[in-house]
Amino acid sequence: LAYKIAHSIKKLNPEETHSIEIMQYSLAIILNTLLIFMTSALLGWITGKLEETIIVFFSLSLLRMLSGGVHFRTARACNIFSIMVCTSIPHLSSYTIDFIWLTNCLSLVIIILFAPNPDPNSQIPQRLYPVLKVLSMLIVTTNFFITSSVIGLVFLVQSLTIIPLQRRNK
Repeated sequence: LAYKIAHSIKKLNPEETHSIEIMQYSLAIILNTLLIFMTSALLGWITGKLEETIIVFFSLSLLRMLSGGVHFRTARACNIFSIMVCTSIPHLSSYTIDFIWLTNCLSLVIIILFAPNPDPNSQIPQRLYPVLKVLSMLIVTTNFFITSSVIGLVFLVQSLTIIPLQRRNK
Protein backbone atom coordinates (compact mmCIF):
# COMPACT_ATOMS: atom_id res chain seq x y z
CA LEU A 1 0.00 0.00 0.00
CA ALA A 2 2.82 2.39 0.86
CA TYR A 3 4.45 1.68 -2.51
CA LYS A 4 1.20 2.29 -4.39
CA ILE A 5 0.60 5.59 -2.60
CA ALA A 6 4.21 6.71 -3.11
CA HIS A 7 4.05 5.76 -6.78
CA SER A 8 0.81 7.72 -7.22
CA ILE A 9 2.28 10.79 -5.50
CA LYS A 10 5.40 10.62 -7.68
CA LYS A 11 3.26 10.27 -10.78
CA LEU A 12 1.20 13.35 -9.88
CA ASN A 13 4.21 15.54 -9.10
CA PRO A 14 7.47 13.98 -10.32
CA GLU A 15 9.56 17.16 -10.05
CA GLU A 16 8.85 18.26 -6.48
CA THR A 17 8.67 14.95 -4.64
CA HIS A 18 11.27 12.69 -3.10
CA SER A 19 12.11 9.32 -4.57
CA ILE A 20 9.50 6.57 -4.42
CA GLU A 21 11.71 4.63 -1.98
CA ILE A 22 11.92 7.52 0.50
CA MET A 23 8.19 8.21 0.31
CA GLN A 24 7.41 4.49 0.60
CA TYR A 25 9.57 4.21 3.74
CA SER A 26 7.88 7.22 5.35
CA LEU A 27 4.41 6.11 4.36
CA ALA A 28 5.05 2.59 5.68
CA ILE A 29 5.89 4.05 9.11
CA ILE A 30 2.73 6.17 9.08
CA LEU A 31 0.51 3.32 7.88
CA ASN A 32 1.96 0.86 10.42
CA THR A 33 1.45 3.34 13.25
CA LEU A 34 -2.11 3.98 12.09
CA LEU A 35 -2.79 0.23 11.87
CA ILE A 36 -1.47 -0.32 15.40
CA PHE A 37 -3.48 2.59 16.80
CA MET A 38 -6.75 1.74 15.05
CA THR A 39 -6.58 -1.98 15.82
CA SER A 40 -5.62 -1.36 19.45
CA ALA A 41 -8.36 1.26 19.85
CA LEU A 42 -10.94 -1.09 18.35
CA LEU A 43 -9.89 -3.93 20.66
CA GLY A 44 -9.80 -1.53 23.62
CA TRP A 45 -13.33 -0.38 22.79
CA ILE A 46 -14.57 -3.97 22.45
CA THR A 47 -13.07 -4.94 25.80
CA GLY A 48 -14.21 -1.79 27.58
CA LYS A 49 -10.66 -0.47 28.03
CA LEU A 50 -10.53 2.18 25.28
CA GLU A 51 -9.24 5.01 27.47
CA GLU A 52 -6.50 2.88 29.02
CA THR A 53 -5.53 1.50 25.60
CA ILE A 54 -5.11 5.01 24.22
CA ILE A 55 -3.06 5.99 27.28
CA VAL A 56 -0.82 2.96 26.70
CA PHE A 57 -0.39 3.78 23.01
CA PHE A 58 0.61 7.40 23.58
CA SER A 59 2.76 6.70 26.66
CA LEU A 60 4.60 3.95 24.82
CA SER A 61 5.02 6.11 21.70
CA LEU A 62 6.33 9.11 23.63
CA LEU A 63 8.89 7.17 25.66
CA ARG A 64 9.94 5.09 22.65
CA MET A 65 10.45 8.20 20.53
CA LEU A 66 12.92 9.54 23.12
CA SER A 67 14.55 6.38 24.45
CA GLY A 68 14.68 4.23 21.32
CA GLY A 69 14.67 0.46 21.57
CA VAL A 70 15.19 -2.72 19.60
CA HIS A 71 13.22 -3.39 16.47
CA PHE A 72 11.72 -6.55 15.08
CA ARG A 73 12.94 -7.83 11.74
CA THR A 74 9.56 -7.30 10.08
CA ALA A 75 6.83 -4.69 10.27
CA ARG A 76 4.28 -7.47 10.80
CA ALA A 77 6.08 -8.69 13.94
CA CYS A 78 6.26 -5.11 15.22
CA ASN A 79 2.56 -4.57 14.54
CA ILE A 80 1.51 -7.77 16.30
CA PHE A 81 3.73 -7.12 19.32
CA SER A 82 2.67 -3.48 19.60
CA ILE A 83 -1.03 -4.35 19.38
CA MET A 84 -0.56 -7.06 22.01
CA VAL A 85 1.19 -4.60 24.35
CA CYS A 86 -1.37 -1.84 23.81
CA THR A 87 -4.33 -4.14 24.39
CA SER A 88 -2.99 -6.38 27.16
CA ILE A 89 -1.48 -3.79 29.52
CA PRO A 90 -4.86 -2.21 30.37
CA HIS A 91 -6.02 -5.65 31.53
CA LEU A 92 -2.82 -6.47 33.44
CA SER A 93 -2.35 -3.10 35.10
CA SER A 94 -4.75 -3.84 37.96
CA TYR A 95 -2.31 -6.52 39.11
CA THR A 96 0.50 -3.99 39.35
CA ILE A 97 -1.32 -1.39 41.46
CA ASP A 98 0.73 -2.39 44.52
CA PHE A 99 3.93 -2.36 42.51
CA ILE A 100 3.72 1.08 40.87
CA TRP A 101 6.75 2.38 42.75
CA LEU A 102 8.69 -0.78 41.91
CA THR A 103 7.85 -0.59 38.19
CA ASN A 104 8.68 3.14 38.18
CA CYS A 105 12.03 2.55 39.91
CA LEU A 106 12.96 -0.34 37.60
CA SER A 107 12.05 1.71 34.53
CA LEU A 108 14.02 4.69 35.77
CA VAL A 109 17.13 2.61 36.51
CA ILE A 110 16.99 1.00 33.05
CA ILE A 111 16.53 4.42 31.42
CA ILE A 112 19.48 5.83 33.38
CA LEU A 113 21.71 2.91 32.38
CA PHE A 114 20.76 2.40 28.74
CA ALA A 115 18.84 5.35 27.26
CA PRO A 116 18.87 6.34 24.59
CA ASN A 117 19.25 3.31 22.34
CA PRO A 118 18.07 4.74 19.01
CA ASP A 119 17.63 2.91 15.74
CA PRO A 120 20.89 3.23 13.76
CA ASN A 121 18.85 4.47 10.78
CA SER A 122 17.45 7.39 12.77
CA GLN A 123 20.61 9.47 12.29
CA ILE A 124 20.22 11.23 15.63
CA PRO A 125 23.42 13.15 16.40
CA GLN A 126 25.24 11.80 19.44
CA ARG A 127 25.37 15.28 20.94
CA LEU A 128 21.59 14.96 21.51
CA TYR A 129 21.86 11.68 23.44
CA PRO A 130 22.18 13.38 26.86
CA VAL A 131 19.06 15.45 26.11
CA LEU A 132 17.14 12.32 25.08
CA LYS A 133 18.29 10.55 28.26
CA VAL A 134 17.17 13.42 30.51
CA LEU A 135 13.81 13.73 28.73
CA SER A 136 13.27 9.96 29.03
CA MET A 137 14.11 10.13 32.72
CA LEU A 138 11.71 13.05 33.23
CA ILE A 139 8.88 11.23 31.48
CA VAL A 140 9.35 8.11 33.61
CA THR A 141 9.64 10.27 36.74
CA THR A 142 6.24 11.86 36.06
CA ASN A 143 4.59 8.57 36.97
CA PHE A 144 5.86 8.90 40.54
CA PHE A 145 3.35 11.77 40.74
CA ILE A 146 0.62 10.41 38.45
CA THR A 147 0.88 6.93 40.04
CA SER A 148 -0.82 5.17 37.15
CA SER A 149 -0.39 1.41 37.07
CA VAL A 150 -1.11 1.49 33.31
CA ILE A 151 1.63 4.04 32.64
CA GLY A 152 4.03 2.34 35.06
CA LEU A 153 3.66 -1.00 33.31
CA VAL A 154 3.99 0.47 29.82
CA PHE A 155 7.12 2.40 30.86
CA LEU A 156 8.61 -0.83 32.22
CA VAL A 157 7.86 -2.72 29.01
CA GLN A 158 9.33 0.08 26.89
CA SER A 159 12.40 0.45 29.08
CA LEU A 160 13.13 -3.27 28.68
CA THR A 161 13.36 -2.76 24.91
CA ILE A 162 16.31 -0.37 25.25
CA ILE A 163 18.58 -2.89 26.97
CA PRO A 164 21.19 -3.79 24.33
CA LEU A 165 20.68 -7.32 23.01
CA GLN A 166 24.21 -8.49 23.76
CA ARG A 167 23.66 -7.69 27.46
CA ARG A 168 20.31 -9.54 27.48
CA ASN A 169 22.01 -12.72 26.29
CA LYS A 170 24.67 -12.73 29.03
